[in-house]
Amino acid sequence: MAQAAALALLAVVLVYVHRVAVGPTVFDRILGVSGFATSTTVVLVLVGVLYGRVEMFVDIALAYALLGFVGALAAARYFERTGTRR
Repeated sequence: MAQAAALALLAVVLVYVHRVAVGPTVFDRILGVSGFATSTTVVLVLVGVLYGRVEMFVDIALAYALLGFVGALAAARYFERTGTRR
């Protein structure tokens, strides 16, 4: 079961990496980075389940998700104000 989840997450991460590398606009790249951060959050929770330390890893995952969200918002607002599209 864990192997199937790992393969599914790998496929999702590859899609996000492609979006970051090829994205035609800055906002597509920001979306890719945000999705990558979300996938990493899921990986952290799964690692917590595998090691039996869910409490610790959920706290770390929540902090990481919050940082990713705030970072994506800050980048989007910055590029929106400067008018950068590429």
